[in-house]
Amino acid sequence: VKSMLKTVIKKVEQAVAAKNTALAKESLTAAMKALDKAASRGIIHKNLASRKVSRLSARVSKTGAA
Repeated sequence: VKSMLKTVIKKVEQAVAAKNTALAKESLTAAMKALDKAASRGIIHKNLASRKVSRLSARVSKTGAA
């Protein structure tokens, strides 16, 4: 599960680096779902999940604004 989380997060970061806003938003939704699910199952701490979602969404919104 942790490796899947890393993969999903990497997809968001690659989309942001490529400045592909549409793909970044889709990937962000998938990442948020995966992080929340992992946190609810106790695989990662809920604050870690929240922090990662917050930072990823900030990066995605920056690409949309720029």
